[in-house]
Amino acid sequence: MKIAKPLLALLVFAALFLAGCTATGDSTVIEPDRGNHHQSQTTKSSDSRGDPDEMSSAFEDSTEEIFKNIVWYSIPGGTLTRGSAKYSVNAFKIMTTEVTQELYKSVMGDIPKQSKTGADLPVTNVSWYDAVLFCNAFSKYVGYDTVYSYESIGEKNYLKGLEVDLAAAGFRLPTETEWEIAARGGTSSTYYWGTAEASDYANYAQNNKGVIPVASLLPNEYSLYDMAGNVEEWINDWYDSYPSKSVENYAGPETGTYRCVRGGSWSDVVKNIAPDVRNKLDPMTATATLGFRVVYSMDI
Repeated sequence: MKIAKPLLALLVFAALFLAGCTATGDSTVIEPDRGNHHQSQTTKSSDSRGDPDEMSSAFEDSTEEIFKNIVWYSIPGGTLTRGSAKYSVNAFKIMTTEVTQELYKSVMGDIPKQSKTGADLPVTNVSWYDAVLFCNAFSKYVGYDTVYSYESIGEKNYLKGLEVDLAAAGFRLPTETEWEIAARGGTSSTYYWGTAEASDYANYAQNNKGVIPVASLLPNEYSLYDMAGNVEEWINDWYDSYPSKSVENYAGPETGTYRCVRGGSWSDVVKNIAPDVRNKLDPMTATATLGFRVVYSMDI
């Protein structure tokens, strides 16, 4: 049987994808999920993958490595306090690195034009909608639900009639609270590296390097790389002022004009890459400083 190369790459991930960690707060590579998850039909997309066991002998070593090296960190929930309000989240898993050009191309078949190319460089020039479509494609080829549903795809991947179901068992962008809890890595200091040298942990304007490969610098206490600098990361939430009252699993307002962006990039000064610093952008924005990482709920 002859298999198209993009489909082959996605099949590799289906065979290698892991479904969970064995311990809370554990950094791991995951095992294949054999559960019966049903993907959303709203986007009316389908695929025919054949028998994974039959195809496994045809997997290319280089493609296999792309997916074997995806590592997730389990975060057992947590709470952020802002003034007198507390914002809590349930347990979730987060990718330890930003999505790379290699992974994006393996899932989507192509990548947007990059200012610098490299398999281990974070993919950039992706809009919020591009990141959402990646999350859906990622979910579908693993047999999970899709978090994002929509009526049609317009110019520059604008998604008409978009709805977000955070309860769906699929890949998605992190909420703002999830992202900040992950970025802090259990610390309460201004920067997650405390008083250590910032350039050992973050790629920012002072380094004057432009974008660099993911995981080139030291991680935070949750083994997460580049939670400050390298590329800004798209967040699921619409941007707005925080609620004045405590909220469980706060995921931003239902509507808005701008989407949240966190973490700062290689072009930002150090004060703008702290974990509590917020940015907002039109979701159609796509620049050389913008990327993303993926999360999913612990109950998958």
